[in-house]
Amino acid sequence: MALDAATIPDWTLKGELILNCNCTVFCPCVVSLGKHPPTEGYCQAWVGIRIDEGAYGDTDLSGLNVGLIMDIPGNMGRGNWKAAAYIDDRASDAAYDALVAIFSGAARGTTGLFGMLVSEFLGAERAPVSFETEGSARRLMVGKKIQGEIVPVTNASGKETVVSNTDYWMGSDITVATATKGRVRAHGRVWDFDGRSAEICQIDWRGPR
Repeated sequence: MALDAATIPDWTLKGELILNCNCTVFCPCVVSLGKHPPTEGYCQAWVGIRIDEGAYGDTDLSGLNVGLIMDIPGNMGRGNWKAAAYIDDRASDAAYDALVAIFSGAARGTTGLFGMLVSEFLGAERAPVSFETEGSARRLMVGKKIQGEIVPVTNASGKETVVSNTDYWMGSDITVATATKGRVRAHGRVWDFDGRSAEICQIDWRGPR
């Protein structure tokens, strides 16, 4: 979906992102900025986004959730990704269109890299997208398509392990986590990533510049 740069409104998203991938230990993409290959040589992941505050021009996006699946054949920075989006079924038509523009990369800005790295956008659809927090655990449920729960990894004193001051596209501070459940049944993909790498990140994204 191509958009004329001159007609893309200013947009912002603030909230939290969670991710679970097939890496057996913490994802090397964070510290290598996508230059180091995933631990298994390829990346498969589900992502959840909770939007606490957000707008696309005059369209309010606050309070909505988004789920994503990503299938990346090698180093993240080399592209050729496949991706699909699940948009909160509570979204208005205008909010749905705005979120598709943002998460397909068409709205440029922070997520504009999707437009460059995703060679096959598998599509977007409305779905019941639930993002819940209970204690330190985060859960994403998209019907039977994505069922995930992650928890932070703590050190010996019980503090969460955080990788700080990165230039990673999602945000500069990434909390290291692990999945207690990570299951995807969508677009012909059957993934089970229980016990594998996960991340938590506070997001402050914007566009189109």
